[in-house]
Amino acid sequence: MKTKFGLADILIILVLLGVVAATLYPFVYMMAVSFSDSTHILKGEVTLWPKGFNVEMYKIVLHDPRISSAYINTIRYVLVGTLVSLIMTAMGAFAISKKELPHHKLFTLLIVFTMFFSGGMIPTFLVVKSYGLVDSLWAMVLPTAVSTWNLIVMRTFFSAMPKELEESGKIDGLTDIGIFFRLVLPLSKAVLATIGLFYAVGIWNNFYSALLYLRNQDMFPLQVVLRNIVLQGQINSANVSSVGGDNLVVDDALKFTTILVSTVPILLVYPFLQKYFVKGVMIGSVKG
Repeated sequence: MKTKFGLADILIILVLLGVVAATLYPFVYMMAVSFSDSTHILKGEVTLWPKGFNVEMYKIVLHDPRISSAYINTIRYVLVGTLVSLIMTAMGAFAISKKELPHHKLFTLLIVFTMFFSGGMIPTFLVVKSYGLVDSLWAMVLPTAVSTWNLIVMRTFFSAMPKELEESGKIDGLTDIGIFFRLVLPLSKAVLATIGLFYAVGIWNNFYSALLYLRNQDMFPLQVVLRNIVLQGQINSANVSSVGGDNLVVDDALKFTTILVSTVPILLVYPFLQKYFVKGVMIGSVKG
């Protein structure tokens, strides 16, 4: 069967190709510069392909002790934070998906209210400080543990589950907690993977919480270290001087290398969750 393309289809394809090109170009350019020799960068010869291929900038970045320490911190925050966020979001969503819950509408309204109004930065900081969470792992996890939007999406997913499933569990003697852990969660891999990916990316890119709640530089996540390098050009001066060349060029290549080193790992997670990603988002939006 032949597929006919009209003018509108061709225009849509061209627009989408333009969007893809505009999205990919910065990454391709940064990668080309990061792998190029400083002489070629200075002459403006680098476009989409490295000139004078070298990996010196990657050696500098990966051998900087702050980068390795920040990587470990960020991975720790992502693993713990994503697990805590998924558990809290799933339990809250399952609870408010039950219309027989006392004051169901009130709880739902209070949760939706937080999408539009918040306590503000200073009151939130005072709460975190009063609980003794400053300069701790939990300062990076608990204040942003639950996203209202993700909770509503997951609630919609749970609401669409057949009632007969829970009734069969109750006949077998399961409590609500047993139904949640034994029946609901095993059937919710798609939405859990999708929401988990949202949380993981959010925690990976989170530097605002670190700026507010962390004082110890040894606990800084990767994004804060990246911010310091990009804005202030902070790096081991001995390593930079060993590369030679124009300082401005070295700084640009260094910044691009650091951005790629911090971005690529989280991008590699997407292919493994892609089969759940679209399905989870679509199922969560079927019914309000």
